[in-house]
Amino acid sequence: MYFNRRGVLAIYTFEMHRFTRTVWQSIVAPVISTSLYFVVFGSAIGSRMSQINGVSYGAFIVPGLIMLSLFTQSLSNASFGIYFPRFTGTIYEILSAPVSALEIVVGYVGAAASKSIIIGLVTLGTAALFVPLRILHPLWMIAFMVLTSTTFSMFGFIIGIWSKGFEQLQFIPLLVVTPLTFLGGAFYSVYMLPGIWRRIALCNPVVYLISGFRWSFYEASDVSVTISLGMTLAFFAICLALVIWIFKTGYRLKN
Repeated sequence: MYFNRRGVLAIYTFEMHRFTRTVWQSIVAPVISTSLYFVVFGSAIGSRMSQINGVSYGAFIVPGLIMLSLFTQSLSNASFGIYFPRFTGTIYEILSAPVSALEIVVGYVGAAASKSIIIGLVTLGTAALFVPLRILHPLWMIAFMVLTSTTFSMFGFIIGIWSKGFEQLQFIPLLVVTPLTFLGGAFYSVYMLPGIWRRIALCNPVVYLISGFRWSFYEASDVSVTISLGMTLAFFAICLALVIWIFKTGYRLKN
């Protein structure tokens, strides 16, 4: 099977150029929001809390902040990247070009994942200015970042195909993913919750993504890192299967 690298590179480069045109807004926004999180949560709340799993509260919330950035950026970049060609009608040029469905997905998802990883690293660098950080497993941290950003970029790609308007484009990220992130242990350990709420929280798939990523920093997690990795891979497989189904059936690609 021939893989058209130039086609993938063309899509990837175009999407990355769109990012560089607003690079300052893209970088300044996470820096400001991360700083505000540390002012509110780290200083106002963290000073009144003891350590969590042997980690200071300010350092504890860093993996959650990075994951929050990865989730939102991956979803928004990928969904808008594929929705806008549908909205303007240029999707027909892409579909008629000598590139396969795999190459289209690799181009769009790769660019969205790259942008979200950059923002995640900016968030990490900003956090390091406020609290001392230690990353016990840097390779696992990178692996979780790449896998999570790729998975949510594919999820965003699916949302971009599914959406019929800009309102639907924002529906799932704002009303589903963001609440699940805040309820998924981004700023606390789920074991701080009462029994019934802890069991409910463990039904939230975001808990496993954040927990595995936090383990790569401090070897402290709410669930086993093996389970976290398994849940992340399962979500990746589901998104991949949906993308394959979309291109096999042509679902909303031409309308």
